[in-house]
Amino acid sequence: MATTAQIIDRALADAVLAPSPCNTQPWWFRVRGDRIDLYLDRDRVLPVADPDAREALLACGAALCNLRVSVRGQDRVALVDLQPDRERPDLLATVRIGGERTATSTEYKLAEAISRRHTNRHPFLDRAVPLTVRGKLASAARVEGAKLEFVDASARYDRIARLVRRADHIQRTDPAYEAEISAWTSGTESRPDGVPASAEGPTPQQDGVLALRSYHAHDGLPARPFEQQPLLVAALTSVAGVRSTLRAGAGIQRALLTATQLGLVASFVSQPFEVARTRAELAELFASDGELHTLLRIGYGHPVGPTPRRPPAAVGADEHE
Repeated sequence: MATTAQIIDRALADAVLAPSPCNTQPWWFRVRGDRIDLYLDRDRVLPVADPDAREALLACGAALCNLRVSVRGQDRVALVDLQPDRERPDLLATVRIGGERTATSTEYKLAEAISRRHTNRHPFLDRAVPLTVRGKLASAARVEGAKLEFVDASARYDRIARLVRRADHIQRTDPAYEAEISAWTSGTESRPDGVPASAEGPTPQQDGVLALRSYHAHDGLPARPFEQQPLLVAALTSVAGVRSTLRAGAGIQRALLTATQLGLVASFVSQPFEVARTRAELAELFASDGELHTLLRIGYGHPVGPTPRRPPAAVGADEHE
C-alpha cells in the first residue's frame, strides 16, 4: 500500500494535467502533512481575456477534480473543504487524504483517463453523440454539483453561434487581446506552459456555423473540413459565486474524464465568455437554466497528444521540506 506522501505526489502529478485557458496553469499547491491546499495563482490570470479570473477559477476547479479522482483511484478517500479561510480568498480548497477504501471499477477508469484527456482542436467525426452517452456525461457533472445542457441545431444554437462569431471577431481586432494571446502561444515546444503549435488544429476548409479559436498560423497543416454544427454543451450551476465556479470547473472536468473514457473528444468554446457584451447575452439566453460558466464542443474524433505542463515541484511547496 502506498504511503500518504506517495498518494499526494501522484495526486499532484494528476492535478496539473487539468485544462486551463491558454494552458496558463493558474494554480499552486501547498502540502501540509496529509493535506493539500489549492491556491489561485493570480500571476497566471489573463488580464484581458479573464479580468475577473472566472476562467482561471474553472481551471482550478478542474485541478481539484483531478486531485479527488486521483486519490480515489489510489484507494484512499479525499475530503474536500472549499474556501476554508475567508481571510485568504485565494486559498480555494483544502484536500485531506482520508482512510483506505477500495475504488470501484468506474473510479479506477476515471483516474486512468486523467493522463489521456487532451483538448482537441481538430475536426470531429460526423457521428452523433447518443442520448445514453449524454446522460452519462450529465451524471458525471452532477457528482460535482454542476449541470450540463446539450444544445443541438435549434434557434438557441443559432444565436449562440452568432455570439461566438461576434466575440471571435472582437477579440481578433483587439490589439491588447492579440498581444496577450501571443505571449502564451509563441514559445518553443520545450516551454512548460502555453499552447504550442503542435496542439493547433488545421485551418477549416470553409467557415462553419461555429467559429473555432485558432492560436497559430497552421503552418504545415493542410486545410480540412470541420463539422458544420458540432454538439455544444453548456456547463451551469444553480447559483453564482466562487464556490459555484469551482464546482462548475470540477463538474466539467469529471464530464471530460468520462467523455475520454467513453471515446469522445472535446474542446472549449470560450470566446463569448471573454467579451463582456456577448457574455451578458449568453447569460440572458440561459437565465432560466442557471448560472452559465462555459461551453464545450464534444464529439467523436481522433486522439491528439498532450500539451506541456509544469512539474509538480514547480507549482507547489511542502512545508515540511
